[in-house]
Amino acid sequence: MSVGLRPGSRAERSMAASSAFVFVFLYAPILVLFFYSFNENDNVGIWTEFSFRWYGEMFQNDAVMGALRNSLVVALVSTVVSTVLGTATALALERFRFRGRGFFDGLSYLPVIIPDVTMAVMMLLFFVSFFRLLAGAGMAFEFGLGTISLSHIAFNISFVAIVVRAKLAQLDTSLEEAAADLYADRWTTFRLVTLPLIMPAVLGGALLALTLSLDDVVVTSFVSGPGATTLPVYVFGLVRRGVTPLINAVSVVMLAASISLVLFSLVFQRRGAEES
Repeated sequence: MSVGLRPGSRAERSMAASSAFVFVFLYAPILVLFFYSFNENDNVGIWTEFSFRWYGEMFQNDAVMGALRNSLVVALVSTVVSTVLGTATALALERFRFRGRGFFDGLSYLPVIIPDVTMAVMMLLFFVSFFRLLAGAGMAFEFGLGTISLSHIAFNISFVAIVVRAKLAQLDTSLEEAAADLYADRWTTFRLVTLPLIMPAVLGGALLALTLSLDDVVVTSFVSGPGATTLPVYVFGLVRRGVTPLINAVSVVMLAASISLVLFSLVFQRRGAEES
């Protein structure tokens, strides 16, 4: 039984005031950032007049565009690979029983729950040890976009697997059993029955992985190399050297892209829930 609040009561006014405070606390900094990204002044905190100056300088800045290209390459590669592996992981854990399944199930959640710094140190130590083995075999490998992509794949797999697995848990298995009764093998059943049904979750997981990859700073900064700076790491470096209005424009573009991807992910997941 739900308990409602009497319209106009003190409790309702308190709840409304609390909600308004939370929204202001969360979104006021975003509005300030957006507002000052159109400031003509070289000083980040002094408004003079409306201008698209810093957006123009952002797209003409070779360092920013190079970092953006690196971010897109890493995000696309890590998203495609982690979506495939994450979906396979979800299917293995949800549809099959095998020795060590419980251990592997718990292990798959580690990238979600461990701190980013711990994940970054783990990936750094792994790559350093791996490079030493390659050097002993006469092969050379350096930190760069490849190590960043592999690191993003490592933590994105878990996020994709969680989203897809939630959809698989709600899926009616009788549809797959009916396909088997019609002499469809497992691959045909997956391709024609299971995959179309879980596709909203797969796309939602892919968009989530893309968002996480585009926004990552900590892990990327640990495993990047010369000439492999992504946009979030570049912005972080600018902040350490001093805040300029250019950062406002870059941050607004990154924020808009992240919000759009998250909204698309929520839409796909909600559509999948409605279809089920």
